[in-house]
Amino acid sequence: MSYIKGYDPQTLREMVDPRECQERLDELGDQRSLPALLERVWLLKVLGRWDESLVVSEQSVRVARMGGTRKDLLRARILHASVLQVRGAYAAAHQELTTCAEEAEGQGWAALAAFAFQHRGKVSYDAEDYADARADFKRALFLRQQTGTPEEQLESTLLAIEAADRRRSTAVAS
Repeated sequence: MSYIKGYDPQTLREMVDPRECQERLDELGDQRSLPALLERVWLLKVLGRWDESLVVSEQSVRVARMGGTRKDLLRARILHASVLQVRGAYAAAHQELTTCAEEAEGQGWAALAAFAFQHRGKVSYDAEDYADARADFKRALFLRQQTGTPEEQLESTLLAIEAADRRRSTAVAS
């Protein structure tokens, strides 16, 4: 999603232009295709409209379950878990992302597994479990490197590893 302008080094949240995101959300309207639903979930999430994002994410999982591929369903579930995370439901998000990561790895879908591990790392980071967060970010980095992800796209993962290291060091020093 090209709306990401960077990542906050403290929270690891996407930095976006709210106006651009709202314009895209308006363009999507009430489209019901799975790609449109997934994009709406993400846009609503980054705009801080978490209740709406949760409703649409649940709808996207149902749509993917009824008419999508296994990969589509995993993408929808990972995005749904990321909405649970921003709402503070860390245990539910962690459990869902663990299941998704295991299934993606079992199927040999390294890029999708990396996506799940990156998000699970963010859940651990928000829950202040920096060691687990770092382990998941490192796993995501390994998988992304394995799939030949371009260096500029690895930046968010490298930033996350550094942030987890900083937080871990601060927590140990306290």
